[in-house]
Amino acid sequence: MTARFLLALAFAAALLAQTTRSVWDGVYTAAQARRGQELYGKECASCHGSDLTGGESAPELAGAGFLSNWTSLTVGDLFERTRVSMPENAPGKLSRAQIADLIAYLLAANRFPEGKAELDKQAEVLKQIRIDAAAPKK
Repeated sequence: MTARFLLALAFAAALLAQTTRSVWDGVYTAAQARRGQELYGKECASCHGSDLTGGESAPELAGAGFLSNWTSLTVGDLFERTRVSMPENAPGKLSRAQIADLIAYLLAANRFPEGKAELDKQAEVLKQIRIDAAAPKK
């Protein structure tokens, strides 16, 4: 085999390994979203609103505003943003498991379907899940 062929084969494999799932594939469980909802009430609602509509300095976390900010990014991007900057008064306070639960709640609030497995707590895994505003056509 030539070096060019091997390079092309490696490139194709890398492309396939990239973002291959969508939030429409059911990437969290209902139980995880319930835990996230409880945590949201304690840690997030004072700024983002009890109904996720945002506040003076906090963006909405459900609906068109949320989707316009996050569509085409990944759940891993959302996870990392949350991990390093939230809650605003104590960034880094939340564990990875708590952040995964919160994101599960946000996905549920945005009407993405639940699945059979919990959302992972590792950003590297979550970077493989795209946030798409609309369900893909099948």
